[in-house]
Amino acid sequence: MIQLSSIEKVYRTDSIETLALTGVNLDVDRGEFLSVMGPSGSGKSTLLNIIGLLDSPTSGNIVLAGEKVASYHDRKLAHIRNQKIGFVFQSYHLVNDLSVVDNVEIPLIYRSMSGKERRQRALAALEKVGLSARTKHFPGQLSGGQRQRVAIARAIVGEPEIILADEPTGNLDSVMGQEILAILKSLVKDMGTTIVMVTHDEPIALETDRIVRLFDGSQVN
Repeated sequence: MIQLSSIEKVYRTDSIETLALTGVNLDVDRGEFLSVMGPSGSGKSTLLNIIGLLDSPTSGNIVLAGEKVASYHDRKLAHIRNQKIGFVFQSYHLVNDLSVVDNVEIPLIYRSMSGKERRQRALAALEKVGLSARTKHFPGQLSGGQRQRVAIARAIVGEPEIILADEPTGNLDSVMGQEILAILKSLVKDMGTTIVMVTHDEPIALETDRIVRLFDGSQVN
């Protein structure tokens, strides 16, 4: 599902050059749940942004679901992000003045479908994460774990093949963290979703299929 070959990412300014990733080669199978671990500054979020087509590598090749995307223009990349990739972030990134169901509908606004279909799919996604009773609430009325469930519902509402999760349990206690992990694992089992998750939590990572470790921008395993 995901193939990265000889990925390098260099950030340059007038006075400094920072090597964020170097020599990264990674294959992720369809339906695999992969964890990415490493200390702060090791390149984890950069790697996730490159897989998610939010950033481009300085060199190397990216293949997603059989498509070599390195040469694609911005509009095509945006289309792939909307159709094939769901994002879950540590800080949720919900819109506070929109209801839960309206937040979940956001990725579908950019697709050709009726408002009725958008609402039906958003409600179905919220049911999958156990929030059917909270559809009319606002993010500020929810706990951290509930907000992360909304973020997961938003990520899966478009039925993406890939979910990228950046520290999805980082702001949660251990009990809520396990609940979020269980939801992600169910997506792999029931829908065949491919998940790449950045985490600092070793016990959480050990429950996924595989761990890739980064240090100073390089793979160390």
